[in-house]
Amino acid sequence: MLRELNLYPQWVLRNPSAPVVAAERAGQPETVNTGQIENREPEIVVMHEQPRAPSEEVQSAAGARRTVSLQWPELKKAVRDCTLCKLRAGCTQTVFGVGDEQADWLFVGEGPGADEDALGEPFVGQAGKLLDNMLAAIRLKRGNNVYIANIVKCRPPGNRAPEADEIASCLPYLRRQIELIRPKVIVALGKVASNALLGKDATLASLRGTTHRFQDTPLIVTYHPAYLLRSPSEKAKAWQDLCAAQKIMQEQHQTIVAG
Repeated sequence: MLRELNLYPQWVLRNPSAPVVAAERAGQPETVNTGQIENREPEIVVMHEQPRAPSEEVQSAAGARRTVSLQWPELKKAVRDCTLCKLRAGCTQTVFGVGDEQADWLFVGEGPGADEDALGEPFVGQAGKLLDNMLAAIRLKRGNNVYIANIVKCRPPGNRAPEADEIASCLPYLRRQIELIRPKVIVALGKVASNALLGKDATLASLRGTTHRFQDTPLIVTYHPAYLLRSPSEKAKAWQDLCAAQKIMQEQHQTIVAG
């Protein structure tokens, strides 16, 4: 409280005499013989302000400067050697991303799980199998004109959602991946990925059904495959989202042909 009021360092008297204390307790004015008080140096209490961690905005800006000119080999090495947040200390390996590095389609999830952490590739567990089925439903295949990545490259402990500072540290890597891939459509899988890419804090329901943009790229929001495994009744809505993304892709191809 004193620090917030800018009232520090605080000066306090050492060992106040008994008459002073008694007078204060009795609520009476002090009538103390000053000769009874020892001549001592006042004690200085210095309250040090704790260093503050950089904000997410500062972290993101610093990350953008680090990655702005990196090509694929340098970017992969930067991710592999990264220790910017606490996630790296608790995971087996980083999970960079996989697929066609000139893909028209980019699918972005939240972060690696246990299977992904073990194998070093995104979406390889049960959620990955469902994602492959979702791709097949719109005539796509992993690695063929499709790139798959995550918001964070390291597995959060216990598969928890990544925290804001962790996302801020890792997002510049994904931004650079997107700049290098130059996809025609981005599909954000789940609330965490959607909000991170769009810079929002919104519900998935409010983000679905609208064509957003990440920089100049159309972005469609849908459910994360792991959520669909728990709530299979929502698969019909996910199908609608994929159809919307497919329609955008078709329109872009038609524009290119007409041009």
